[in-house]
Amino acid sequence: MSEDSVAELLVRAAEGDRRAWDAIVSRYERLVWSVVRGFPFDDGTRHDVFQTVWLRLVEHCGRIREPERLAGWLATTARNEAIRALQQRRREVPSEFRFDLPDRVNPEAADVLIEGESERAVFRAFAELPEDCRHLLRLVCADPPLDYRTIAELVGRPVGSIGPTFGRCIKRMRQIMERHRGLKPSNGGSR
Repeated sequence: MSEDSVAELLVRAAEGDRRAWDAIVSRYERLVWSVVRGFPFDDGTRHDVFQTVWLRLVEHCGRIREPERLAGWLATTARNEAIRALQQRRREVPSEFRFDLPDRVNPEAADVLIEGESERAVFRAFAELPEDCRHLLRLVCADPPLDYRTIAELVGRPVGSIGPTFGRCIKRMRQIMERHRGLKPSNGGSR
């Protein structure tokens, strides 16, 4: 099934082939999650947005004009659905008071899941990056990979700025890791 082209899978999925749907979801679910995780949602809202993206594909799978760009279509749809969910949340008025606590990763659980000090250092440094850097790094490292044109559309930047911005984000992440180790940045500390 993994050898089938995206175009073949979309045609079969539109005809109701469950195995084709499963193959599409299996191939692209990490990509969709990587986009959805870039938004400040609780787990329930993340799951709702994730499911809505697949519903949109069900509605449009027979009309996808460029099947080879399905990864970009899914990433863009995930971003649009997440923005729609954010807008909906802003319009809602809570009926009772509740504390609005940020959705944070449980550091104890992360320490159990991530073995080795260097992996934990990467995880901590990533968490300290500005949101725009975290979002860009998730997209650049998405599986399946996205082309720079799609990434540029998703982050609202020129294509030519993706590589240099990626480089600056990685440099900043290294500086954070070195600061945590108590070392001076290798480039003399200048930003």
